[in-house]
Amino acid sequence: MKSEEIKNLFAKFEAAAAELEGIECWSARELQSLLGYNKWENFEKVIDKAKSACKHAGEAIADHFPEVRKTIAMPKGAEKEINDMLLTRYACYLVAQNGDSRKEEISFAQNYFAVQTRRAELVEQRLLEYERIMAREKLSHTEKQLSGILYERGVDSHGFDIIRSKGDQALFNLNTKMLKKKMGVPENRPMADFLPTISIKAKDLAAEITSLNVQSKDLIGQTKIEKEHIENNSAVRDLLNKRGIIPENLPIAEDVKKVQRKLNEAERKILKETKLKKK
Repeated sequence: MKSEEIKNLFAKFEAAAAELEGIECWSARELQSLLGYNKWENFEKVIDKAKSACKHAGEAIADHFPEVRKTIAMPKGAEKEINDMLLTRYACYLVAQNGDSRKEEISFAQNYFAVQTRRAELVEQRLLEYERIMAREKLSHTEKQLSGILYERGVDSHGFDIIRSKGDQALFNLNTKMLKKKMGVPENRPMADFLPTISIKAKDLAAEITSLNVQSKDLIGQTKIEKEHIENNSAVRDLLNKRGIIPENLPIAEDVKKVQRKLNEAERKILKETKLKKK
C-alpha cells in the first residue's frame, strides 16, 4: 500500500471517529463502508465474530458494541430509522481482525486501530511490519507444503534441507552459511527471520513455482527436484537483478520474532487502555 493511499485512508477513519462520554467510537454503519463491505448483512456476520472474540477475552459486549438507532435520508425528503452500533476502538480492532484480510481496507484497519497514537506515519510503519510478518508466515506455509509434496516423491527432510539450501545459493549467490555470516544471523535461527520483506517474498515465489512444477512435470527424486528449485531461484534472482535489486546486498532486517512481540504488545495495550477508561 502506497503512502498516499495510507494517508487517504487515515483521513477517512479519523473523520469518522466520534466521542461519547470521553470514549472514542465509530458508527458500525460508517465502518462498514470504510472497510469495503457493500451489504450490511455481510458486515453483521463480521461483527458477530468480533463480539464472540470480545466475550472470549472477558470483556462485556455491551461496553464495546452498544446498539443505537440511526436516521437516514430517503427519497422525496423522507427519513428512516435503521439499526446501528457504536464501536469502541477495541471493538473496531476486533471487527478488523475478523474481516476479509484480502481487502486493503481491512489490512489498514487492523493496524490503524492497534496504534494508540493517532499519527499516519506510525500506522504506515506498522503496516510495513505487519506485511513482513505475513510474508514470513506465508513462506513457512509454502515451504511446509513443498516439503510434503517432496516427501511423497522420495525426498526426506534432510534432502529437503539440501534442496532449500541450494535454492538459497541460487537466489543470493551465497550458500546459507555464508549468507548468515555476512548478515550476522545466529547459526541456530532461520535466515528468513532476518530477511527484508522483498527477499522473503522472493523465496516464497521460487518455492511456489517449484511446488507447482514438481507436480505438473511429475518430477521424482532429489536430483531432478533440486535442479528445478535451483532454476526457479535463479529466475527470481534474474528478475530482481533486472530491477536493480541484489538480494545479498540488502540490509538485514529486525528479527521477525521481535517484531511480532512488539505488535502483540501493542494489541495488549488496546485492551489495557480500554479497561482503564471504564474505571
